[in-house]
Amino acid sequence: MIRATMIFSAGRSPDILIVDDDPRLRDLLRRFLSQHGFSVVVAEDALAMNRVMRHQRFDLMVLDLMMPGEDGLQVISRLRSSQSDLPIIVLTARGDESDRITGLEAGADDYLPKPFNPRELFARIQCVLRRSRLNEMPGAPSNETQRFRFGSFELDLSTRSLRKDGVSVPLTTSDFATLKALARHAREPLSRQRLMQLSRGRDYESSDRSLDVQISRLRKLIEDDPHNPRYLQTVWGVGYVLIPDAEYDRQGSQHPAYDLHMTGSP
Repeated sequence: MIRATMIFSAGRSPDILIVDDDPRLRDLLRRFLSQHGFSVVVAEDALAMNRVMRHQRFDLMVLDLMMPGEDGLQVISRLRSSQSDLPIIVLTARGDESDRITGLEAGADDYLPKPFNPRELFARIQCVLRRSRLNEMPGAPSNETQRFRFGSFELDLSTRSLRKDGVSVPLTTSDFATLKALARHAREPLSRQRLMQLSRGRDYESSDRSLDVQISRLRKLIEDDPHNPRYLQTVWGVGYVLIPDAEYDRQGSQHPAYDLHMTGSP
C-alpha cells in the first residue's frame, strides 16, 4: 500500500484537517486517511475549525462547501484574505458546477463532487501535497534565482511571490503553480493537457473546468481588463500562453520590459 509519508522527504505524516458537518463522512474519512498514513483531525463546522487551527498547523484542508453557519466559501475567502496559502480541497454536491467554480475562484486548490470514492480523495490529496511541498514540484519554489517581469508585476519563482509595483499580491498554491508553469514557458502556447501536467501534476480531463477557472482567477489578479487579457492569453484550439510586454530581438537579447533570470534548467 502506498502511504502518505512517501511524499514528505522528512518522513513525517502530513497533517490533514477535515471540515464537514456530516458525522458519518467525517468518521469514514478520518479512518480511511489515517490508515493510509495521514495524521487526521476533524471538525464539524467553521467554529470548530477555528479552535483547532489556533493550536495546530495543517498541511492540507478538506472542506465541505455546504455547512451551517459560516459556509465553505466564506471560510476560503477568509483564509485567503489573511494570506493563508493552506492547500484546500473542497467537497461539493454532485452536479453543482456553480459551487465548484465559485470555490476554485475563491482560492481552493481542487474539488471533489459528492458522493466520491475515498481512494480518489486520497489521490487528490497526494497530488495537491506534491505540488505544494516537494522540491521543484509544480507549486514549490525554484531552487535557482528566477524572476519574471511583465508590466508592473514581478513573479519571483525562488520565493514563490508576486509583486505589483513592489506590493505583495497574495497567491494560493494553485495560483503560483500555474504562473510558474506559464512563466517558464513564456511565449510558448501550452495545451490544457500540458499545463495541467505542469501545474497540477495530473492529466487533463475534458469535463474538468478547474484549469479554466484557474486561468480566469489569475486574469483577475494580473490583468487590467480580464475580459481582454494582455498577458495571459487564450490560443484558440490549443490552450494558453503568457506574453510579456516586449519581444526578444533576433540576436536573443532581452528588452528591459522582459527580464527572466533563470540559472537552472526549466
